[in-house]
Amino acid sequence: MRSWPMDLQRSPLALPFPAIPRIAGATPRIARAHYKDWDRCDLTFVEFAEGTSVAGVFTKNVCCSSEVELGREQVRLGRALALVVNAGNANAFTGYRGREAVEQIMAQVAHHLDCEPSDVFVSSTGVIGVPLPKEKARAGVAAVLEAPECTWEEVALTIGTTDTFAKGAVSTAVVDGRTVTLAGIVKGSGMIAPDMATMLGYVVTDAHVEPAFLQRLLNAASEDTFNCITVDSDTSTSDTVLAFATGRAGNAPLASFDDAGADAFAAALHDVCRQLAQLVVRDGEGAQKFIEVRVTGATSDASARRIGLAVANSPLVKTAIAGEDANWGRVVMAVGKAGEPADRDKLSIGFGGTWAARDGQPLGDYDEAPVAAHLKGNEIQIEVDLGLGDGRATVWTCDLTHGYIAINADYRS
Repeated sequence: MRSWPMDLQRSPLALPFPAIPRIAGATPRIARAHYKDWDRCDLTFVEFAEGTSVAGVFTKNVCCSSEVELGREQVRLGRALALVVNAGNANAFTGYRGREAVEQIMAQVAHHLDCEPSDVFVSSTGVIGVPLPKEKARAGVAAVLEAPECTWEEVALTIGTTDTFAKGAVSTAVVDGRTVTLAGIVKGSGMIAPDMATMLGYVVTDAHVEPAFLQRLLNAASEDTFNCITVDSDTSTSDTVLAFATGRAGNAPLASFDDAGADAFAAALHDVCRQLAQLVVRDGEGAQKFIEVRVTGATSDASARRIGLAVANSPLVKTAIAGEDANWGRVVMAVGKAGEPADRDKLSIGFGGTWAARDGQPLGDYDEAPVAAHLKGNEIQIEVDLGLGDGRATVWTCDLTHGYIAINADYRS
């Protein structure tokens, strides 16, 4: 069952899958629904214990799927008993037939668990414009409900599409004197741009967290992580991030930052989201280099992030990095087009700790050799200082190579 989702070369930026322990109150299973002609599992089912809280963030793409529309409604209730993820078919732009397929899955799982359909969350990812085949979905769900428990790495592989490696993260926190565990998996490689969210991502914890507070924490964590990555500036129709808290760790429920351990839990959630967000960029379609854009001196943090994204989304900047060209003029261009406050005569640009330009001018003693050496690596830093204020932000992206074109030109085949 543990085969790569696609016949693609493993990203050179890949990181090993972490050792994620079993999360009390969450039982994952996988099966084959045969949504595509591939020899792999493509349907995931996670059953949650009674009393599990849920929070979620979803794409703002107005052509979103029925899964996203229903998920937005369900998450307001704050409870969950199951998650189903279909891979290979996004079920987006499929009208009433797409919605019927989702409702069928929800009803089938709800009947099995003797719960309300609204307790069953569904996500789908893959090709847009093809209705999810109901018979394959029904058979797949029937198979997964009887499947043995699997590992989180197997789940991470099963939810992938053009991903080249399994992506996971884990962290712990001490809450009310008890150690709680937070584990996350994510899929995403292309059609990645910050619009909350930017892929399919799931965080599961055994902590007891009230739904409203969990939603508040997920919103905050997502803003500085999932909303700060981009591969190609395109936002998907299906993007979803869900957080589930089973409450099986036995801690007193977290309802506000006044509760013992709330700060530690919030930090651990942010850490897991940051790890997952960066893993998506590391698997950017065709990526050879992981790029961190650090912006300082902006008029506000929000302005800094928009400037950082303008740099990170620039095809000229991304191709220059792919070609290991220290063309800092392209970074200047991207800053200037961002539509944010900037002063040419206060702007400074650097690479990997070496400043190429300061206060609007090339440095007289600028030595390009250390920058050229830095660009030959696969971990790249771009520094932008605007010299206007205290606003700062960090954004992550990857280079743009021929591989991105090859993958997307052949995607449906």
